[in-house]
Amino acid sequence: MINHGRENAHKNELKTLKWQFGLTWQLANYHLPELTDHMCLWEPVAECWSVRKKVDGKWFPDWSDKEPDPPPVVTIGWLTWHLNWWWSSLLARVNEEEPVPRNEVAWPGSAESVVARLNELSEKWTGFLDGLSSNDLEKPFDYPWPEPRPLKIALAWANSELMKNIAEIGIIHHLYKATHNRG
Repeated sequence: MINHGRENAHKNELKTLKWQFGLTWQLANYHLPELTDHMCLWEPVAECWSVRKKVDGKWFPDWSDKEPDPPPVVTIGWLTWHLNWWWSSLLARVNEEEPVPRNEVAWPGSAESVVARLNELSEKWTGFLDGLSSNDLEKPFDYPWPEPRPLKIALAWANSELMKNIAEIGIIHHLYKATHNRG
């Protein structure tokens, strides 16, 4: 009977994690479809971190291995790159694959391409979540931390990271519209 109670608790945890992801992705779908190339690359203040086109035509983010204090303001392009990087890395790890190193993950080069990429990641993530059983939540998982923790902690982290990144995109999106739609 105790195990049955634990199984029900895990089912409820998984249901809650899926619901939370779905709610956050609804917020993403409020902002992402309106993104433009100019909006993604708009720098609201001097010395923003952004994505920049290199000589080879690929777009890579501004980065420092030691995070500046205070952290820099970032562009929507940088945030969408960041989402693509950590989410694709997490998906690789849950599929027991090696993630692409951060410095090899390029921004897709346009708002349309990055939105398509994020939608693709959302579909893959949804498929992964739908394939989980409640028993999977306690399996040891060592990403994004060096030491293993229960998989449910990584799922909660992913929801939190996604929510934070989408909220940041939303703030910059609103600022852009407010500063560029004045008469």
